[in-house]
Amino acid sequence: LLTSRWHSGCAVVSWWRHDVAACVRCRRVRPMSTSGVPGRRPSSLERDERWARVAWAFLAEPRETSVVAALGTFGAVEALARFRAGHLLVRPGALERLPLLDVDDLAHAADRQGVHVVVPGDEGWPLGVDRLDEPPYALFVRGYPDLDTLVERSVAVVGSRAATDYGMRTAADLAEGLGARGFTIISGAAYGIDSAAHRAALASGGPTVAVLACGADRFYPAAHRSMLNEIARTGAVVSEVPVGAAPYRSRFLARNRLIATLARATIVVEASQRSGSLTTARHARENHLPVGAVPGPVTSMASAGCHALIRDAEAVLVTDAAEVAELAGRIGEDVLPGFDELTEPRAPQDDLDPVSYAVWSAVPVRSGASTEKIAAAAAVDARSLIGILAALEALGLVRRDAGTWRKVTGRRAAR
Repeated sequence: LLTSRWHSGCAVVSWWRHDVAACVRCRRVRPMSTSGVPGRRPSSLERDERWARVAWAFLAEPRETSVVAALGTFGAVEALARFRAGHLLVRPGALERLPLLDVDDLAHAADRQGVHVVVPGDEGWPLGVDRLDEPPYALFVRGYPDLDTLVERSVAVVGSRAATDYGMRTAADLAEGLGARGFTIISGAAYGIDSAAHRAALASGGPTVAVLACGADRFYPAAHRSMLNEIARTGAVVSEVPVGAAPYRSRFLARNRLIATLARATIVVEASQRSGSLTTARHARENHLPVGAVPGPVTSMASAGCHALIRDAEAVLVTDAAEVAELAGRIGEDVLPGFDELTEPRAPQDDLDPVSYAVWSAVPVRSGASTEKIAAAAAVDARSLIGILAALEALGLVRRDAGTWRKVTGRRAAR
């Protein structure tokens, strides 16, 4: 018979009886047993804030606002206890994972895979991710666990998976130059720009951080197994989902915000109009972090996203590692040299006064000119012209040849 506990909105209910165990809504509002949903008993580790956060990383997908709010209000331990008792409303999908939650197994798996759990309050917790409205519940790190130190001086280099040779070379040049300047390179370990940046950073001897959309113990893509192992040896492989977690599309979109806020600046090397790397740039801008973009050929659709960022003043145009270092460095660090220092060494004619420069400009290069022609061209009287030509000859800028004058250029000037 239909009981009084039946109500509209139940997920699973027949027309003649109400199955409380199968009803998502009832399981959310009715107290559960101390062992939670039938299947597994709560682990003693759940009374520890660190492992309670690991439990939440298992139960809920990244960026779940209700979970973020609960952690901020109650803390991970109390929030989990309230959730088990049915006194905390979160996204219903978390209920489906509760019978599978085994924190002891998650802890053992992390230990077997050499994955460290880093949570807020740890010395290695990267403060940059606290900028986010929806920060990670915990971070899983294979490699160097002190992420805050590792990313203190860092740049995110991102771009298209379907990169051109131009994009790959540019990403490698930037990463190598930044690595030589002591910057950690952060990227997503994907094909294309990401892998080019990681490999160049490794080649330069600098650390690099790969942020994955799956568990830190997994190799995605599989072809990058050796690269990811090398990154873990010298830097870190990072994820916000527990070990063994699969790479879902939504997790790729979520991990982009971590790449952006772990780094001091984000550089988009090559990106089409629909490239996922543009979301990384957007997250950086939203969190008030510098964004740079590398220009490509104006005819290349592979660089259309970079050009749009520059055109809309959402990114600074950068062309080499020195410019990126200035963008990402702290005030007073990595400052580019002045314009005069970037140009070629000054030539003797650069220091001439205006009249002498006008005379030097009037002297031809190939065919000699008489003093009369030079005086007319430079608008200088003949008497002054003789002294100026003599001074120019002493500087090696002009020479006299059979009664005429011509410029000294090229190898003769060098000699």
